[in-house]
Amino acid sequence: MIRTFLFDMGNVLVHFCHDRMCSQIGDLCGKSGPEIRTVLIESELQFKFERGWLSEDEFQAVLQRLLEASFDRDELFHAGSDIFQPNTSIVPVLKALKAAGHRLVLLSNTSAPHLRFVQETYDVLEHFDDFVLSYEVGAVKPDAAIFEAALSKINCPPEECFYTDDIEEYVITARQFGLRAEVFTDTENLLTHLESHGVNLPPNWAA
Repeated sequence: MIRTFLFDMGNVLVHFCHDRMCSQIGDLCGKSGPEIRTVLIESELQFKFERGWLSEDEFQAVLQRLLEASFDRDELFHAGSDIFQPNTSIVPVLKALKAAGHRLVLLSNTSAPHLRFVQETYDVLEHFDDFVLSYEVGAVKPDAAIFEAALSKINCPPEECFYTDDIEEYVITARQFGLRAEVFTDTENLLTHLESHGVNLPPNWAA
């Protein structure tokens, strides 16, 4: 029986766009989106930030040095975080799982500014009982360390956990840890996966 449900955040609970992030940061310093992408994404600076290897102050300092620019802190992190749109179709599923007495856990590669933005802008994370976050763990999916941290934190046998993520590599790693894991494509497909794992939602759950 599945008792705990772990969800990825980006492109599962909320949609996001790295191109928008790069364009908006570029607008603050007179650089093009592709220039920002080279410095932020292709250099893996953003992913070091999501690993928790850089504090917010350190991230800003490195970005300013690489771009030879100066940013207002609030403007920088808003430009870098105002890139999310909610997946409204998944909210009734989350509510139904909670109503059935299940535990919901967020397992996400993310940064503190991104998490804050989603929490402050949308209510989707209010349905979750616990968070396992890359920048707090110091590791990102598909690193074994973040899955080990998740299993330790939730204290639930992996065979009693369901996990969904839009990235197949992460799903494969989760299965290696014994979790029941499926690739997320859309909410309708998620419902099919839940049914295949014997998860029955309460009657009239979509009402």
